[in-house]
Amino acid sequence: MGDIVAGEVPKLQTLNSSDFRHYSKHVKDNVHGFIQLDPLALKFIDTEQFQRLRDLKQLGVTHLVFPGAVHSRFEHSIGVYHLAGEAVNELKRYQGSELGIENFDIQAVKIAGLLHDVGHGPFSHMFESGFLPKVLGGGAKWSHEDMSERLVDYMVDEHHIEMEDAMLKKVKGMIVASTEHGSAYRVKDKRFLYDIVANGRNGIDVDKFDYIVRDSRACGLGCNFQFERLLQTMRVMDDEICYRAKEYLTVSKLFITRADLHRTVYTHAKVKAVELMVVDALLKANNHLQFSAKIHDPAEFWKLDDTIIKRIEIDPHPALKESRDLIARIRRRDLYQYCNEFTVPRDDLEHFQEVTAKDIICSQVSGGVTLQEDDVVVSNTKIDLTRGKNNPLASVKFFQDYDVDENFTIGEESISQLLPSCCLDRIVRVYSKKPELVASVSEAFENFQQHKYGRKTQVHGTPQKKKQRTV
Repeated sequence: MGDIVAGEVPKLQTLNSSDFRHYSKHVKDNVHGFIQLDPLALKFIDTEQFQRLRDLKQLGVTHLVFPGAVHSRFEHSIGVYHLAGEAVNELKRYQGSELGIENFDIQAVKIAGLLHDVGHGPFSHMFESGFLPKVLGGGAKWSHEDMSERLVDYMVDEHHIEMEDAMLKKVKGMIVASTEHGSAYRVKDKRFLYDIVANGRNGIDVDKFDYIVRDSRACGLGCNFQFERLLQTMRVMDDEICYRAKEYLTVSKLFITRADLHRTVYTHAKVKAVELMVVDALLKANNHLQFSAKIHDPAEFWKLDDTIIKRIEIDPHPALKESRDLIARIRRRDLYQYCNEFTVPRDDLEHFQEVTAKDIICSQVSGGVTLQEDDVVVSNTKIDLTRGKNNPLASVKFFQDYDVDENFTIGEESISQLLPSCCLDRIVRVYSKKPELVASVSEAFENFQQHKYGRKTQVHGTPQKKKQRTV
């Protein structure tokens, strides 16, 4: 996308259709084609806080394994803005008078789609779920949705963006709709509007529509999920977005495709190795650069982006040496060594406790090298269909046809016998920080499985050539 310049715009409330067209801009997106950006959207886009999203890769460090995955949160946010508008306009086209959808509602949904990810930190989810929990401790809570909400307020005040208080409140409510904090914005009127961008009720939203297709394309993967079918057949019943029963397989494909992306791309073993190294580099640099001190102040937070790695890399300060060394290892492809993994048996899922490096080293038998806790990294990965063990289809409402005013859920036994009976995977992976320790870590990992489950649950043994590596 090229640079977007909004210029001087009259008061948004006074724009007629001709003015609106004159002060709008078009950009060409590689997924959705031409997208029209309205004047209010442009006021947010042409801020340094939104432009920062160009320096946040959508998939964090995934491009180091899938070279094409260099797309940014900027592109994704524009895409969600577009799809949010498509969705609400589709509902207005067929049910506008019935639902009371106004231009005010359409604008709010689109702006919520535009700004829903503005609160992401460096390397997106890795910062939130990998780095911050280790800095803040288990009890502290921080989410990019909450930061997005705070940044919207900051952007409006900092750039004097004209926006009605009612719309501002609605936009923020739609951004945090799927979080616990979203309950503060719960409304009785037009509740369905809050399910378009981030759907906490059934997990079907335009955010997923965009990233599933965009990420699949960037990583060179095929994608047979067609969100257009859902956009064109959805209908609001009892203040909830429902889908035509004929599209039950399309809905199922949404959840399955998302889970497949998590398994093959987002949690790829090599991607996780790089993530673990970046997290360690940030942790070692935090005392000096104080990244974590900026996460509560929007005025400081927006200055953090993926370039913090380059900042560490070129800063000669002695306090950053360990971090610089880790980044150099990433550059030279001297990564933490993936040793092996196992999937937690189904009967043990309910009471599963995350495996730690201490669990692994305590499983080492005597003799040879004595492993230290800092030699081992364990990654506990959760992959589900958005509802943990439960099938998300149970939360989706369907209707038989457009002339019938009754909605219902479809039991999984009525859909396909090929659907999984369990909708949750927990994968435990172990990594050695040093190549020469792979054999010892792998053996300790096998011993842990034997002790925990009475057998080795990993599918393959660690390759001998990997075990025989030296420095």
